[in-house]
Amino acid sequence: MSYLIFNKNSNNVLNTLYKIAENESDLNNLNIEKNEYKIIETDQTNFNLIKNMQKVAINYNENDQINFEECNFNFQNKEELNKYINNFKTIIKQFFLHSPNHSLKNKWDNYLNQLESLNTTDITYPLNKSLEQYFEELNQTSLNPLQIP
Repeated sequence: MSYLIFNKNSNNVLNTLYKIAENESDLNNLNIEKNEYKIIETDQTNFNLIKNMQKVAINYNENDQINFEECNFNFQNKEELNKYINNFKTIIKQFFLHSPNHSLKNKWDNYLNQLESLNTTDITYPLNKSLEQYFEELNQTSLNPLQIP
């Protein structure tokens, strides 16, 4: 099972998704107080769609049903993609600063290296998909900022 972590007591409130976890181990390593959040199980298919930014979980209701919305990514040029990548790298580096001995540091260090080695000049623009979906389609590691502990 995968998990979507929402702000607690936010039934039917839009845009309250806080984190995502692919499995229980990742959930346990998120550096959150679980009782402070609404954690809803989801299947791997929905998790992958959210991770790859093909869908967004816009809210949940009192029955823990999640409402989704389709996403359409479009990086018009290398500069737009580089801006996204640089923001993502900054978030990863902040995680390293705050949690230098975290059990998932190696996973994120490897992903940071993957981001840093990506040659965005070799990509055809416009790129009509998220970076995460792009990596997934190349059978490379694909992680989402919402997965960072």
